[in-house]
Amino acid sequence: MADPVLVLEPGDERAQKIAKAMGSQTAGEILRLLGEGQKSLTDLAERLALPMNTVKYHVGNLLDAGLISVADTRYSVKGREVKIYTLTNQLLIVAPRQSDVRSLLLKYASLFGIVAVASLTVAVILPLLEENVNAPVVTPAAAGVMRETPAVALKAGWEGTAAPAAAAIDPALAFFLGGVLVIIVLLCYEAWLWKRRG
Repeated sequence: MADPVLVLEPGDERAQKIAKAMGSQTAGEILRLLGEGQKSLTDLAERLALPMNTVKYHVGNLLDAGLISVADTRYSVKGREVKIYTLTNQLLIVAPRQSDVRSLLLKYASLFGIVAVASLTVAVILPLLEENVNAPVVTPAAAGVMRETPAVALKAGWEGTAAPAAAAIDPALAFFLGGVLVIIVLLCYEAWLWKRRG
């Protein structure tokens, strides 16, 4: 049994056969008549008021393109084999190929490169930002004595205790792993689409 949906690329052999078969008004009329029900060459020739050879030529092209098929074979009164034709039950889509494997790999390799560069940037910039945030801010007191701000005192209070769990995870590593996870999910989705189009 043929696939109910067939995706063809322009220039592909079957797409060329379809274009050749559909290139005339007669082929369109044959398809319209077969849409009403199964018919033989004789039935088609009589309904179209065309010579049998003309109808046979167009039916041959439509058969070759896969737009119609032989539904049944009967025998005439004289004992000759008569083929009965019908439309194929297919949806044909002619569209350019979405992507090949090479371009898909290049796309995701470049995404991975962007995630890696961004992660390195975060790894370099984050310590510089933390140094500025954690630097002691000293303000002159009324008596000329210097004292630390509450942020430094808070940091000093943490030194004797275990650091919070969130501080234990390196943000640059978390960013990198998150980016890789997103790329893996996108790759799986693309693979699923590719297999489905198969």
